[in-house]
Amino acid sequence: MNAPLIVNAPLIVLAAGGTGGHLFPAESLARELRLRGVSVELISDDRVADFSASFPANAIHEVTSGTVTGKGLLGKLTGTIALVRGVWECRGLLKRLQPRAVVGFGGYPTVPPVLAATLLNIPTVLHEQNAVMGRANRFLSSRVNGIATGFAIDPRFVHVGNPVRATVLEAAKSAMPPLQSGGLLKLLVFGGSQGARIMGEIVPPAIASLSLENRNRLHVTQQVRQEDMERVQAEYARLGVASDCAPFFRDLPQRMAASHLIIGRSGASTVAELAVIGRPSILVPLPGSLDQDQAANARVLADGGAAEIMVQAAFTPAALAARLTDILANPVPLMDIAARAKQMGISNAASRLADVVLRVAGLQNLVKATA
Repeated sequence: MNAPLIVNAPLIVLAAGGTGGHLFPAESLARELRLRGVSVELISDDRVADFSASFPANAIHEVTSGTVTGKGLLGKLTGTIALVRGVWECRGLLKRLQPRAVVGFGGYPTVPPVLAATLLNIPTVLHEQNAVMGRANRFLSSRVNGIATGFAIDPRFVHVGNPVRATVLEAAKSAMPPLQSGGLLKLLVFGGSQGARIMGEIVPPAIASLSLENRNRLHVTQQVRQEDMERVQAEYARLGVASDCAPFFRDLPQRMAASHLIIGRSGASTVAELAVIGRPSILVPLPGSLDQDQAANARVLADGGAAEIMVQAAFTPAALAARLTDILANPVPLMDIAARAKQMGISNAASRLADVVLRVAGLQNLVKATA
């Protein structure tokens, strides 16, 4: 671990699925808890290896997990066996660690540790990042001592916001680049692990159909799948469009802050970062999910006048080109949209969530009572 160990301190165990959408808010809470003198350990699945070098925990434990919603009878049976095994592993681990509380961040790897904690009468808290509650959290919700949410989805729950990374808070200090009619428009395009392909298919041909004058006013920064990189870069070069393409941007928050307009998916972390940094966006929710969580997330920003939604079926080169043409004709209103996004951001969500966790854990002396 990069973070120094905290010893002889109360312990809080975090449990999160091994993807950025779950681990980023868990990481932010971990940093806040450590600032208050609390020791943190993490339970996740084998996907956590990609994040383990930077996660601020004394230890990271990989445990067996499975989902009972697998395909077919065999898939469900295999998932159930893995789930039972994971609960048994977590029960032994938690008995040894004796944490003051266990905090779940969603995803099926959250179920074994939180369920084991309830069986051991260890206080438990869930944090739901999306505007609709996911299946793992729904399954656990009646068993836990507290539920905090990233969006105001239910008056029974504590709305704290979605904790964002320190790099996002730093980027949020940057003012939006100046905008003027006829000037340069900095466009950022990304889709995450489940959206880069469609962005690579739709955005370049949309820009190709713009007038030469409008193409000359664009600077495009775009996340592109490695297999699409040569094609997309060649297209922008052919069009004479200034571009910066890569499969992954480690400094994405800074690139968000340096942009005038963002086109992307609407995962909970993305929506939270757009609001905290305060930038306008065109959001294309990932279709087909059972919970339609990204659609619900996007509606929150759109209802606040801070984003536009283009459903994937309507996200075509022609439709996007028409919208970009309108924006380039009058880009100045993007400043007001950015301000509305900023007003919706909750920059102290990690501190608010830490207060909830510490109260449930019986550590009221460490609560800041954050407004």
